[in-house]
Order: sequence, then structure tokens, then C-alpha cells
Amino acid sequence: MSPESARTPGRPFGRVLTAMVTPFDAEGRLDLDTAQELATRLVDLGNDGLVVNGTTGEGPTTTDEEKSALVRAVVAAVGDRATVVAGAGTYDTAHSIHLARAAEEAGAHGLLLVTPYYSRPPQSGLVLHFSAIADATGLPVMLYDIPPRSVIPIDLETLQRLAQHPRIVAVKDARNDLRVGTEIIATTTLAYYSGDDPVNLPWLSVGAVGVVSVTGHVVADRLKAMIDAFDAGQTDRARNLNASMLPVLRAMGRVGGAVFAKTAMRLRGLDVGDPRLPLPPATDAEVAAIVADLDAAGVALDPGARSGRRSRGHGALGARASVDLGAEVAYR
Repeated sequence: MSPESARTPGRPFGRVLTAMVTPFDAEGRLDLDTAQELATRLVDLGNDGLVVNGTTGEGPTTTDEEKSALVRAVVAAVGDRATVVAGAGTYDTAHSIHLARAAEEAGAHGLLLVTPYYSRPPQSGLVLHFSAIADATGLPVMLYDIPPRSVIPIDLETLQRLAQHPRIVAVKDARNDLRVGTEIIATTTLAYYSGDDPVNLPWLSVGAVGVVSVTGHVVADRLKAMIDAFDAGQTDRARNLNASMLPVLRAMGRVGGAVFAKTAMRLRGLDVGDPRLPLPPATDAEVAAIVADLDAAGVALDPGARSGRRSRGHGALGARASVDLGAEVAYR
């Protein structure tokens, strides 16, 4: 499937997208070869889109140069078969514009823009922030509404205003307010994507067009089948498929999305490295619990990778370590 066939007016980024982890090597450096292998595996599993440089991709701990290199590598590997969406949102509008333009230059098919976090702007600031970034490139934009992390939600009236921008075409929702989402779906042309795996099926029931998933690292095929079943009116089959993924949700809940996905990929035979600090790798006990959960879900694991956490590393500081640590020492 080409990215053009996955993207339709109602589903501008496809149906099943995974928020891809960013592979690092043993020293915590960006591993582009493994990133390309991972992207290929994810598309082969059933994803018609990938989101890179998001929170699950540890975007807060990667440099601007690493972000561009990752987009370029993933587009080269799967850009002819899947939509590649680049996370470019920060709490700094000027920096977000820089990241958006760099992502466009690197070949991204779209942008994911999270609500500015920590600074808590008013709704008028959100309109100005998102509009300025959308104006800066020719790429379609998916807004990311996640007040549990950003504190500030994107209000209904704000979404209705932003929907008038020609390049703001979709919302990744991790707010879980089905009432607001239903009204936005009914009153705008914004495409809604579930951004929280436990509520993927409920979102489909009110008009969401697809998912941006973390569990798609291991069950994208089932997510695709669930959406197909729901679209065909086979609601019992959709519910059964949803229920079959509950142990995977339990596994993700033990350690959080990025750590779960990195652990799960290693257990599936592709070592994508440890997360960068402040995220620690899963402990031996957590790995054992995740193995049991994935077994319960019928997810195939690599026999040689079941025996516990990797021996190398306890989390890494990554490419910025020497510069940033030196700057902090100087500051003190």
C-alpha cells in the first residue's frame, strides 16, 4: 500500500499509526540502521503510518539533528508504503517552527503538534501557536490534545477555530472526552484519531477514523482487523479483538509506553536499546511480567530474548551529554 492510498480525505494520515520508539545503541547514540529495520517491521505488521519523534519516540531527549536524521531514515525505509508523521511540537513556537521546517525538508508527510506544555498558555495563545507552525510549512497537521501531560486542553471552540486552517486536518486525542470529541467530529472536518490505546474502540464508536497507538508495535495487525470489523458492522468481532489485546494494555501500564515498546521489541527479537534518562529500562521483574502479559495476549516472542533485561546499560544520557553537562557545570 502506498502512503497516498492510505491517506484519504476522511483519513488523512491512514488508519493504524504507531508512535514509534527511537532506537539507540549500547552507548545511547541514535541507531539509524535499527530504526529502518524497526520501521519496516512495523509496516509489515499492518501499520499504514508511523509517528516519529513523539513522546514515545523520546523526542524530549533527542537533538534537532537526530530528529531530522530519524525522519530521513524512516522515510527512506518505508515512505513509499506508509505515512511518516514527525513530531514537531514544543512549548516554544519559534523552535517548533524550526522543527517543522526541518521535518518537511527531511521528507515527512505530516506533522504532529502537541499542546505547549508547562507554560500553560491561554486558548488564544494555542490558536496563535498552532496557526504559526501550520503556516510555516506545506505539510498537513495533526494536533495532539493530551492535558494529562500538557495541563492545558484544547477547548472545543479552539478546535473549531483551528479546523478552519487549511493544513490543520486532524486531532490525536489523549484527552478521553468523548463528548467534546463527538461534537468536534459532528461540527468540523477534523479527522479524529484515538491517541490512547485503552479507548481505541470507544473512539471508533463516535466517529474516530483511526488510531495512533503504542501497542501497535506488537498488535498492529489486530488493530487493523478491529477497525475493519467495526467498519463492516461486525461489532462482536471488533469487541472480541479489542478484548484480546487487554493483556498488552496491562503490560504497557506497568512501565509506560516508551519503556514497554522498547522491552516488547527486544522480546520480539529486535533490540532497539535502552531509553534515555530520565526513563529507566524495565527491571528484571517488570520484564518477566511483560513476558507473561504478551504470552497471555498470544504475541509471538523470540525464545532467546525471554530471559530478562539486557545486560548492557541502565539508561543513557544520549548525544547531548557532554555539551549539556559541561554547560550545567559552568552554570553552577
